[in-house]
Amino acid sequence: MDNLSVFENDIKECLRTIGAGGVILYPTDTIWGLGCDATNEAAVSKVFDIKQRPAEKSVIILLAEAKDILQYVATPPPDIIAILSSFERPTTVIYENAIGLADNVIHESGTVAIRVVKDPFCKALIKRMKKPLVSTSANISGTASPNTFADVSSDIIENVGYTVAYRQDDTSISSPSQIVRLDDEGNITYIRK
Repeated sequence: MDNLSVFENDIKECLRTIGAGGVILYPTDTIWGLGCDATNEAAVSKVFDIKQRPAEKSVIILLAEAKDILQYVATPPPDIIAILSSFERPTTVIYENAIGLADNVIHESGTVAIRVVKDPFCKALIKRMKKPLVSTSANISGTASPNTFADVSSDIIENVGYTVAYRQDDTSISSPSQIVRLDDEGNITYIRK
């Protein structure tokens, strides 16, 4: 199969798995991640179970477009699209007043961590899902995050509903996303640069 066929087949299988409340293993714009429908509380619980991670730990939500923030944050700054466009590298933003998501992706403080993706696979998948996608590193809690598919443990692979074939042979290492906190007035605090 050529890369385009693999890409398209992966999108279809991911949509089928996610639509059935399952968890996928997929490449993101930073590392390999576990994902599911961020509006499905039972699916999010499965992600925590696979990672053997306490449910109080938060996960990141991926969106395809900056304008989609308006559906999941009650009080975004008026210039949110311009702010997000100004970031040159993958940036996860912590927003106050999360809405429209599964309760177990929202931190007890009411905040949510969201990254607008540039990765073509993630962007295509999220656009076709028409929902936000959970993203958390594809590792057992307490072990190293997998930069490449070869770094993903068999414990993870055996417990997901679908493993993406696209980019499994990619050995390039990306930097983790920077993390910033954004208040409803648009003030930015850097948490991880």
